[in-house]
Amino acid sequence: MFLSVFDVFKVGVGPSSSHTMGPMVAGGRFLDLLARSPFRAARVRARLYGSLAFTGKGHATDRATILGLAGFLPESYEATRAEAVLAENRQTGRLSPEGIYDFAFDPSADLIFDFGPPLEGHANGMVIEALDPQGDVLAQETYYSIGGGFVRTAAELAALDDLTLSEPSPVPYPFRTAAEMLEMARTSGLTIARMKRMNERRFRTDAQIDAGLARIWEVMNGCLTRGLETDGILPGGLKVRRRAKAIHDSLMAERGANFSAPHVINDWVSAYAMAVNEENAAGGQVVTAPTNGAAGVVPAVIRYWLDHVPSASVKQLDEFLLTAAAVGGLIKTNASISGAECGCQAEVGSAAAMAAAGLAAVLGGTPEQIENAAEIALEHHLGMTCDPVRGLVQVPCIERNGLGAIKAISAASLSLRGDGTHFVPLDAAIETMRQTGRDMDSRYKETSLGGLAVNVPNC
Repeated sequence: MFLSVFDVFKVGVGPSSSHTMGPMVAGGRFLDLLARSPFRAARVRARLYGSLAFTGKGHATDRATILGLAGFLPESYEATRAEAVLAENRQTGRLSPEGIYDFAFDPSADLIFDFGPPLEGHANGMVIEALDPQGDVLAQETYYSIGGGFVRTAAELAALDDLTLSEPSPVPYPFRTAAEMLEMARTSGLTIARMKRMNERRFRTDAQIDAGLARIWEVMNGCLTRGLETDGILPGGLKVRRRAKAIHDSLMAERGANFSAPHVINDWVSAYAMAVNEENAAGGQVVTAPTNGAAGVVPAVIRYWLDHVPSASVKQLDEFLLTAAAVGGLIKTNASISGAECGCQAEVGSAAAMAAAGLAAVLGGTPEQIENAAEIALEHHLGMTCDPVRGLVQVPCIERNGLGAIKAISAASLSLRGDGTHFVPLDAAIETMRQTGRDMDSRYKETSLGGLAVNVPNC
C-alpha cells in the first residue's frame, strides 16, 4: 500500500492527531453518509471507546466530534468560527452542517464516553449513529482513528488486513521494508528521496509535489515561530506554563557571549521542539509528523539544521521531508504510529527515526547510513510508554519532543561516522516496536491509567 508524503505530513489542529483530528474526520465522513442516505436523521449520537474515552476530554475529542459533525475539517479549521459553533450547540442542542440539514445533537446525552472494553479493531474506536424521532437507529458506522489523523471504518480496516502482496503496485519503487528500500536504491542508483519522489509522481506533478512540500514546511515553521513568541499558561487545568519563549529569549541574549558551552545547542533544539508542542497543546495549527503528539521533533531538527549547520540550504528541504516520509511510511505499514496502540515509542520514537533519516540525507549520507540513522533513533525509544498526565498532551509530551529531536540529531551524526554497516536492521527495530506495543499493558498506551499519569499531582 502506497503512503504518500502528504499522508505522513498533514496540516491539522492540536492537541492530538488520533484523538482530535481523527474524530473530526470521522464526523465529517458520517455527514457524507447522511448526505447519501434516503432518510433524514432527527438526531445523531456518538459513542467513544478505549483510549478515545479514557483520555478524550483531555485531548479535546468531545469538541472535535461535535465540530466534525458540524462540518469542520482539520486542514481548514477556523478557531473563531469553531468556538461560535460550539457555543451555539450548547445553547440549542443542534448542529447545522452546511449543505446537509440540521439535526439534534445534545453533547450531554448524545456524546457517550464508554469506559468498558475497547472495540476489537483498534484502541481508538467510535460508533456514530443516525436516529429517527423515536430514537430508533436508521444507520450507524464504526470508525477507528489509527494514528496520525488516519481514519478507517471497520470494513476498511478489515480490507487492509486482507490486502495481499501479490497485487500490482501503482508506484515504480514499492518498498514495504527497509531491506527492500536499500536493495532498490542499490539497483537503481537513486537516493531514498529520489525514489520517494518518483513514487509521488504517479499521483502528482513535480510542481504539485514541490508546492505541497513547501506548504508543509511553511505550516511547521509558522507553528514553531508562534511557539517561540508566545508565553502564558496552557489550557486544560494543569496550569503548565509555556517555556519555549523564555528559553529562546535567554539563548538569544547569550548568543553574543564570547563563550558558550557546546551542550547549549541542545537547549536550542529543545526550545524549537517545545515551541511546536506548546502550540499543539493550545489547539493550534500543526503538521502531523507523523502525529500531533510528536509534531515537534521533525521541525525542530530541520530548524536546527537550517539555523546552526553552515552547509544547510532550504533547497534541500524536499530531500529531508521525502526521506523522513519514506521512513515514516515503513513504520506505519509494519508497526504503528499510534500511542494508543504501541505507546509513545510509536509517536516520538517514529518521529525521531524520521528526523534522523532526513538529517542524515541532507548531510550527504548514503542510503545505508540513512537507514542506520533511523534505526539508532528508533531503537533507543523502544518500550517508551504513553502516559499523559490528566490525558493532556502536555506532561511529559512537550519535553519528550525536545529529547526526541536531540536523539535524532545524535543518531544521524553517529550513522555518518560509519559506513552504514550495523548490527540491528531498521526492519528488526520496527518489528520489535510492534511486538513491544502488542505486549505493553493498556495502562501505558494513552489511557492515563498508569505511569506518570497516576504518580504525579495532576490538579
